[in-house]
Amino acid sequence: MERSDMKTAIPIPVLKSRAKALARKENISLSSALDRIAQAHGFAQWGLLSAHRAHSGRHDPLLSQFTPGDLVLLGARPGKGKTLLGLTLIIDAIRQDRVGAFFTLDYTPIDVISRLEQLGMSPQDVGDAFALDTSDDINAAYIVAAVSDLPKGSVVVVDYLQLLDQKRDSPDLSAQVVALRDCAKARALIIVLISQIDRNYDPVARPYPEISDVRLPNPVDLGLFTKACFIGDHGVSVA
Repeated sequence: MERSDMKTAIPIPVLKSRAKALARKENISLSSALDRIAQAHGFAQWGLLSAHRAHSGRHDPLLSQFTPGDLVLLGARPGKGKTLLGLTLIIDAIRQDRVGAFFTLDYTPIDVISRLEQLGMSPQDVGDAFALDTSDDINAAYIVAAVSDLPKGSVVVVDYLQLLDQKRDSPDLSAQVVALRDCAKARALIIVLISQIDRNYDPVARPYPEISDVRLPNPVDLGLFTKACFIGDHGVSVA
């Protein structure tokens, strides 16, 4: 796996989602929760964090770190914004007149629409440039067939790695990752697999998970991924 020591900011919509969850959990106002999120990122108030992002023009530079042919692992513990970040990659691609596809074994179409709205987008906004698939038949072979007509440079996000081999008639997980890697290379796509992180990971000891922290129900050669990114409390680590 190639290495690039890059840390990028967590997208604003992900931070807002965390603030909403914090407000519900601690029964505080959303504005107070937003300020607490901002303080955790080194800003006294949410307005200062938001203004800093707007001034720097920094929306989400993550997509620029990936190139057609990449097979990317996107990992984080629950509640850290994996799905939102995956959808953000697709939206950024659409804004560049590219195409995105989201395959999920975990969410319903209503769930996905809700998350698009969290990102400030609606199904009408993304139009035909966004394909959503929630079929129970999703596995690597299904995805490879479904993306066969996508143009080069399209972004494909799969939610999520550990569910791909839940069906008995699916190939083993390692073989499916090989198939997706080969598909990304052959069709010049960026394929992103969202992944769970082992609950033994300790964010106090290390600010970001690492490839060794990926939860694997069955053996997988993680060296098949050309890039990996992990969400921590203060940003996204790309390797």
